[in-house]
Amino acid sequence: MKTLKLWRTFKEGIENFRRNGWLTFATVSILTLSLFIVSLSFLIGMTTSLILENMRAKVSVSVSFNPDVTEGRILEIKNELSKYTKEIVSVEYVSRDKALETFLAESGNDPIIAQAIQEIGENPLLASLVIKAVKPEDYPLIVSQIEGSTFQNDISRINYAKNKKIFERLDRINKTVGKAGLILGAIFIFVSILITFNTIRITIYSHRQEFEIMRLVGASNIYVRMPFVFEGALYGLVAAVLTLGLLFGMAYYFAPFTTGALPQGNVLNLFLGSFWPIFGALVLLGISLGVVSSAIAIRRYLKV
Repeated sequence: MKTLKLWRTFKEGIENFRRNGWLTFATVSILTLSLFIVSLSFLIGMTTSLILENMRAKVSVSVSFNPDVTEGRILEIKNELSKYTKEIVSVEYVSRDKALETFLAESGNDPIIAQAIQEIGENPLLASLVIKAVKPEDYPLIVSQIEGSTFQNDISRINYAKNKKIFERLDRINKTVGKAGLILGAIFIFVSILITFNTIRITIYSHRQEFEIMRLVGASNIYVRMPFVFEGALYGLVAAVLTLGLLFGMAYYFAPFTTGALPQGNVLNLFLGSFWPIFGALVLLGISLGVVSSAIAIRRYLKV
């Protein structure tokens, strides 16, 4: 009997959803936009964080030595640094000749650059040690230890400061995007609750005579109210499905631009890999917004 009543109230909720026409369209549109902004902000934040971590994993510290430092001395320092296995995963020696060869290859063997080096008359590049840390967070400690080491006078420069500024800038961008997304999401969530609330209120007003008849025949408060709860949940459910489609389209469009920047390959693979958690979160948030809006409208306007 209870199952039959629940099914009837659910059917009534579907009927309200269908009959509202343009109100349903407007409500679902606003809910979809709200969910899309919230989920897009989360996805952008997650993508930016993963790109940042991927970049940090690829970064290294290059310690260049003065021209008068011998290869034997540099290899001695290399062996000393290799002992710090807690912070350093590898130390690679790059000779001046190897550095020049790599530089020319990366410049596409530009004849102008090659001619400029010939005019200088000697190799202008310095021998260096390329250090890879166990974790990106270890680089500041490694750099500070090198700067305070016994061989600091042999060092010409350390290239970490520039990379550090880049990461700090990316971190600030990531935080700014996250905050802006949360603010916009909160605004649109408020608007969506307000729109859904008014839609349910209008539906309640249009059924006011039916409520009197239902009360006369002994209908319970729950039986009267449940159709509107289901109606609100349907708004949220449909909006969640539409939002998922929009997110897929966005991820598909931007996939070529993010290829290689993420551990997953691109943003589409990231989205597909997290499809069910994203879908579950969208459905939960969408239904919650619809039900909360319905509950507020019912509490205020449905006097049974």
